[in-house]
Amino acid sequence: MIHFVGAGPGAQDLVTVRGAELLKKADVVVYAGSLVNPVLLGFCREDCRIYNSAEMTLEETNAVLTEADRAGRICVRLHTGDPCVFGAIREQMNLLDAAGIKYDVTPGVSSFCAAAAALDAEYTLPGVSQSVILTRMAGRTPVPEKESIASLAQHGCSMVIFLSAGMLDQLQEALLQGAYTEETPAAIVYKASWPEERVVRTALGRLAKTGAENGISKTALVLVGDFLRQEGERSRLYDPSFTTQFREGKA
Repeated sequence: MIHFVGAGPGAQDLVTVRGAELLKKADVVVYAGSLVNPVLLGFCREDCRIYNSAEMTLEETNAVLTEADRAGRICVRLHTGDPCVFGAIREQMNLLDAAGIKYDVTPGVSSFCAAAAALDAEYTLPGVSQSVILTRMAGRTPVPEKESIASLAQHGCSMVIFLSAGMLDQLQEALLQGAYTEETPAAIVYKASWPEERVVRTALGRLAKTGAENGISKTALVLVGDFLRQEGERSRLYDPSFTTQFREGKA
């Protein structure tokens, strides 16, 4: 059995209990070294064999996973955040499927959740936005044309942009082609939940300049939308006049 584990956004105590227990039991760990906080490897036994996948190809990581499984070892594939978001796990699962090797997934806290926590923000404010878009800029890895930043920005809802801190000029230009304005609130969260976390608030029209002034060009999320104003309508769920299954509303 291969265990895909979400490492969480970075802080050692934001990995799940299940994830931490699997790391403690693991004979082999393959971790995303460019993104996973190495402090999490402190859960591992001293005799655990640890591989940094930042230095490996898909074929090389698959060879390690396959060998570990066939030798009867407990193997953890440790991904940053939650592996279902930009984790490149499906291609690994396809190879394991072809080899007849079983696997499971332990979810983790995504960095977009940690970024909201760092900002004391709620993405889904009543009367402001009830949708969240998680996306990335096209770079060396393309995105479908229908999912371009300019296209998605037409919705004007809460947006979190991954893997794009090094392209803030292009990102700002693309976002302004949608429903956002130069005064729409934006934020850059560098290494959310890590000890070196940095939070920078700005307006969309000054996004690129703010990133440059703060020397942030990687390992950061960009958040944009009116949810960052932290103003919205009151929730109906807790309104005294709103009837629910558990409470009778009163005028």
